[in-house]
Amino acid sequence: MKGKLTLLSVLICTLSWAEIPDLPEIRGLCIAAPGLDRLEQFLTFMENDLAPNGINTLILRIDFNYEYDTYPNLRDTGALSKEEVKRLVHTARDNGIQLIPQINLLGHQSWHTELTNLLKEYPEFDENPSVVLPERYEWPNEDGLYCKSYCPLHPEIHKVVFALVDEIMEVFEANAFHAGMDEVFYIGEDECPRCKGKCKAELFAGEVNKIRDHLVANNQELWIWGDRLIDGKTTGLGLWEASENDTHGAIDMIHKDVVICDWHYERAEPTAALFALKGFRVITCPWNRPEVTKAQLEMMHSFRMHSNDQIKGNYFGLMQTIWSPASVFLDQYYGKDTNPERSGQVESFNEMINFYNGSE
Repeated sequence: MKGKLTLLSVLICTLSWAEIPDLPEIRGLCIAAPGLDRLEQFLTFMENDLAPNGINTLILRIDFNYEYDTYPNLRDTGALSKEEVKRLVHTARDNGIQLIPQINLLGHQSWHTELTNLLKEYPEFDENPSVVLPERYEWPNEDGLYCKSYCPLHPEIHKVVFALVDEIMEVFEANAFHAGMDEVFYIGEDECPRCKGKCKAELFAGEVNKIRDHLVANNQELWIWGDRLIDGKTTGLGLWEASENDTHGAIDMIHKDVVICDWHYERAEPTAALFALKGFRVITCPWNRPEVTKAQLEMMHSFRMHSNDQIKGNYFGLMQTIWSPASVFLDQYYGKDTNPERSGQVESFNEMINFYNGSE
């Protein structure tokens, strides 16, 4: 796209982000919550860099980086305290940023060779305990996958996870919660006495709706990643960006008020249209390829400009995702880390900022 400006690009270059016609509601960033050693710098980043550049939504991946009172055995070492979270909350509020906490539910209960705290403490929740993680991560490992899941039908699982959700929502004073739910490879496994033989789409939808219903009872909203709702075989998107284990039928079983975060990192896939036409609000999510980010921005705005009034609002916005620790991103963003191999996510983030600020 270099050297060529679309009509949309020309129009955007002449306007500030606040003046762009049909500006979507969400202009967001999703990043891991900072550690204690970077909290001060992150608060400054929120105030001096996010808010002035029109970022109005910040998803912080918390997981176990909080000093939970309900289940203190699940805390990370050096987790954020209530007082430290309140500093994030107040900075966000003072700068017009919606703060949304995330805890990975259902999937991502392990990563590479490590179990996350939930399955470490409660191995009985494991959907497939016979799958043992390799001592050293290599691709592919025995089954090519490394993201364990909890059993959504275990009778004790929601007592634990909903206690964590309620506690984190209270301390963050939030009205929306991100449950993750991406890359769920293990669901409806034959070795699970509760899930064996059940429809995987129904199991996935059932868990989404159960979490959604719990939140709605408290006037709160559910956000999830969208990959498990896309047919990976029909679309050619494969088993990571989409589903090849038959969960995609859940798209017609979950409540339409669930917000879908539609991530694609290699290409600007037009799957936002799938979700919007199904009646969901959808947020397009890039990562570390600025040229892809630019294409996703232009595509999302094009969808809005060429949609009728009923569908237009379903193209809810764009959210940059960061998949390094917050400390790594901050070092890259402020020029302390200049390694070009790690610069893509900062360049992508700046592409979004430049787009909304009308500069190229």
